[in-house]
Amino acid sequence: MSKKYCNLSKKRLTQLGKLKNQKIICGDSVKEVPKIGINIDYCITSPPYHNILQNNGQGLRAIKNNFRNGSRSGIDFYSKNKNDLGNQKNYKDFINLFQKIMGKVYKKLRNNGYTSIIISDFTIDKKEQNVQGDIVKAMEEVGFSFIGTIILLQNNKPLYPFGYPYDFKINHQHQNIINFKKRL
Repeated sequence: MSKKYCNLSKKRLTQLGKLKNQKIICGDSVKEVPKIGINIDYCITSPPYHNILQNNGQGLRAIKNNFRNGSRSGIDFYSKNKNDLGNQKNYKDFINLFQKIMGKVYKKLRNNGYTSIIISDFTIDKKEQNVQGDIVKAMEEVGFSFIGTIILLQNNKPLYPFGYPYDFKINHQHQNIINFKKRL
């Protein structure tokens, strides 16, 4: 949906010499996925983490020596479009829209094709969400079979004692690569 990120994808694929083998589609997934003229073998996606970039801790942490450095500053969210996954007002709407998008992907995926979703659990309204569990449930309702999770370690993140001494807060050091297969 964001031209900025479509252009970034194009730039990175060009740098890798892979642009000629790829087609970048910029737009609303609900509208654009059905327009894909072929069936696909594999879909990989890393959706926005709900509206987490618009919370009180807004933005991205500065990077120094390949490590996140200190508190957050500034904001960098994807768009202001109300149909953007990152702009859903509540978590349930986020999951429902994600499920709708992946239903469109399911229809375009070849039988026995695969889908991987890169996402971690996150906190909403000071409560940790079991995002992986909710994603698996939504995908199974679409018709996908859950086939397992790969952990993507992000060991370049420093450990912070979030919440200390009042509460234990999760400091996510990984993302889940949740894998599915389309079986009929």
